[in-house]
Amino acid sequence: MKIGMIVGSLRRDSWNAKVAMTVKGLLPAAHETQVLGIGELGLYNQDLDGEGAPESWKKLRQSARACDAFIFFTPEYNRSYAPALKNALDILSRDPLGSPLAGKPAAVFSASPGTYGGMMANHALRPVLFSLGMIPMQQPEVALSKVHTCFEGGAVNEATLRLLQKAANAFADFAGKWYAQKD
Repeated sequence: MKIGMIVGSLRRDSWNAKVAMTVKGLLPAAHETQVLGIGELGLYNQDLDGEGAPESWKKLRQSARACDAFIFFTPEYNRSYAPALKNALDILSRDPLGSPLAGKPAAVFSASPGTYGGMMANHALRPVLFSLGMIPMQQPEVALSKVHTCFEGGAVNEATLRLLQKAANAFADFAGKWYAQKD
């Protein structure tokens, strides 16, 4: 099974990117992972779609098509998920060849330096994934509050590592059950 990972934050020192890299290392070795970059996409404009679509859109869509499941990592921006992530979802879901997201399992991990860990972003993204025909994992929810305190010496601390391991295992099981049924 191949798991695509999409990080909504484009910041160079993004906490969500650090969380994603940690989760990538925690997923079972039997699963291939790929981080799908969204930083070079440009804003979605339907007039640009089709045969003449930007190469960055084509590359993202092709990469997503090869994935069997997805984990989305998002900060919270103004009580919602990252605009770069919204743009990527629009590009993916409006693929003229059909959405490479539809029918695939997904998980949402959010992290924020704030008190609520991006929970509003997390909960704003879930109905969007449903509307795109994805199958979001409901539990455990991952919303890391005060994320800057979750790291010590560049790596996640023990308590955070345990939480992320539990969530990574749960998602691997959740997506694995779907993957086994698709054949």
